Amino acid sequence: MNEKSLGRLERVDLRQIWISESSGFTPWLAQPENLTLLGGTIGIELECESQEKEVGPFRADILCKDSATDNWVLIENQLERTDHAHLGQLLTYAAGLEAVTIVWLAQRFTDEHRAALDWLNEHTDENINFFGLEIELWQIGNSPVAPKFNVVSKPNDWTRSVKQAAEGEMSEYKAIQLQFWNAFRDYMEEHSAVPCQKPQPRHWMTHPMGKSGIHLSSVASMWDSVTGTSNPELRVELVMKGNHTKQNFAVLEQRTSEIEKAIGEKLTWHNPDKAKVCRVYTRMSANFLDQKLWKQQHEWLRNKLDIFSKVFTPLFKDLE
Repeated sequence: MNEKSLGRLERVDLRQIWISESSGFTPWLAQPENLTLLGGTIGIELECESQEKEVGPFRADILCKDSATDNWVLIENQLERTDHAHLGQLLTYAAGLEAVTIVWLAQRFTDEHRAALDWLNEHTDENINFFGLEIELWQIGNSPVAPKFNVVSKPNDWTRSVKQAAEGEMSEYKAIQLQFWNAFRDYMEEHSAVPCQKPQPRHWMTHPMGKSGIHLSSVASMWDSVTGTSNPELRVELVMKGNHTKQNFAVLEQRTSEIEKAIGEKLTWHNPDKAKVCRVYTRMSANFLDQKLWKQQHEWLRNKLDIFSKVFTPLFKDLE
């Protein structure tokens, strides 16, 4: 039997790869594939909203949404061991939002900060969750450096609750979403020329506009975008992404009065500083979990989609 030589794992200093948290580590972590790795470690599907984002009176390194619940996920990074200053920031975040998951990522957790997160998870309700994770970098010989996240603190019974959500409660919620969008697509095929992509068990449906990097989106969210609380709402959005996002948004924003007059209402112009996706949208509070209300909710979505399509499509000629 021929023996094969095995490589030896060697730990790599974080500062050897990332000199700065803000200009190195945070942009790296905000990339979709790295958030997927982090989200897989803690059992949350993460959607990046922005970096260095002000949320009320505070500023988060990375602001995400939990795609299953639409609740905020705030990520704080440290390329060294944990300290009291960052713990204070986390408490400020928790006090400022009614439903939030906070992820504290550091090179090393001290025993007292690990105990502090454990205590917070024991004494806060289910709407506030704290995770503590250590990040390591490893390499075998000259192989690419690989990251590894280790959970050092998590909410009580989190693994069990994530599994239950995936097998029971979550699947039921996802099933309702899929039924809602299937019914909506059928309604749209009878009443509108706006195309609908294939329904999926998620909180949005995409509507192509024939313009690269721009589409309409129907949203049925459990997150109230006005109050920042967990209350269901519907939205219709013009979504812009790609290399010309900021430029295109600026062109449309210069015509705000004209656009809002044509649509017949004030709109929300969402343009985070460092985000790669911008949105212009309208919303209304609506409990889409109640199937008896779907007919009127589908009518509202259709009406707004038709208006958005009619008003925005002629303006695409001025966009990149």
